[in-house]
Amino acid sequence: MTAARFDRPELAPLWAAVRRRFEATAGPVTRIRLHGLEPAERAALADLLGLAYTPESEMTVSVRALDRILAAATGGLDTRALVEAIGGPLSNRVEDRRQRAAERADLWQWARRHPMVAAEPALLTWLDRVRAGGLVAGDASATRALLEQAFEILGALPATGEPLAVLAAQLTGDSHALDEDSRLGKIVLRALAALHGVDPPTDAEGRRRLWECSGVACDELSTVVLVAGMRPEGNGPLARGLRAWADAGQASVVTLAQLNRYPVGPLHGPVFVVENPAVMAVALRRFGATCPPLVCVAGWPSTAAIMMLRGIAASGVPLRYHGDFDGEGLRIAAHVMSRTGAEPWLLRAEDYRRALPGSGPPAGRVDDAPWDPRLAEVVRAHGTALLEEVVVESLLADMVAHVDGDGADEDIGTRAGEDPPAGRPLG
Repeated sequence: MTAARFDRPELAPLWAAVRRRFEATAGPVTRIRLHGLEPAERAALADLLGLAYTPESEMTVSVRALDRILAAATGGLDTRALVEAIGGPLSNRVEDRRQRAAERADLWQWARRHPMVAAEPALLTWLDRVRAGGLVAGDASATRALLEQAFEILGALPATGEPLAVLAAQLTGDSHALDEDSRLGKIVLRALAALHGVDPPTDAEGRRRLWECSGVACDELSTVVLVAGMRPEGNGPLARGLRAWADAGQASVVTLAQLNRYPVGPLHGPVFVVENPAVMAVALRRFGATCPPLVCVAGWPSTAAIMMLRGIAASGVPLRYHGDFDGEGLRIAAHVMSRTGAEPWLLRAEDYRRALPGSGPPAGRVDDAPWDPRLAEVVRAHGTALLEEVVVESLLADMVAHVDGDGADEDIGTRAGEDPPAGRPLG
């Protein structure tokens, strides 16, 4: 007798329950619990099991007893074989769950080890939020593909002022890929929010500001960078203007429009990069026309600042970056270094310890500092911000060595065996 005899609507609840238990259980299945049986289904079960009574709407069926009955009726098929003959092969749902769990673990391990996350650990906050939101369509491979696209876009930022649709078309082939209602657009904006230490935007104005901070659809004239002591080679208008202001001992403002049209030519380095304009003001008062090449990013760097620094680095001139020792300052430092190849300048754990004042503002949320694994731990432990203005004398003293031509090839971080001059607040 074939299995077809048992493929009847009245027995369908039994085979469905058996399939669910077999697929969901790693070990042997001994009993099947049935619920909500209709009268015809109860009668069919009584006939199959050889019962002298009609069972209730809820009953338990012994798999061992069912095996004996089916083997005798079919010439050897047990319960598992019969269910597969009726409904196709059983899947191993336990193994499927294990495999999906392993795929998810591999996905998040890959994402957390991505070079962009290693360079800017603030992105770990973003990944945690993405993970909490669940996989795309429950699929690890689809989620990985989305994250790969997001990493590619983040790596291409800051842009140079092009509209969002143009950037999307350039990077994805779809001008609408980064629209506000697109999955990719939302996930990239969340990443930018994490980098800047702000909440993800909830309105059009917030989204516009974040994109502008990344050089998308930004104003070429109002997107600027502050520089001093820059004497690039070349006869272009920007090079001539920078040399003139450097000779006058004055800072100058360079616009994104100027950089797009007149790239900065080769210059002598290293180039020092600071976070706060007050440091540049003191440097100019101290050095005047002999001020070394100095760039101020003024908080989160503009597209003009990143573009200028990338151009300088591409010419082979070393960049040395310093900023505030607090959560925001360290995120800015990681961003500048990852986007431009700048090296830390008096911005290590030992520099923080030596110059830390007795009191100061709170450090805020402190993400890891890739250039010095100890730094974030030390700042978190003290919980006190060390602002750049407090250590200005240490910075200027280090620059003096280069103004005098001493130590130009030396690592400009904390020198072995030498304490930096004691810092003091400006003013």
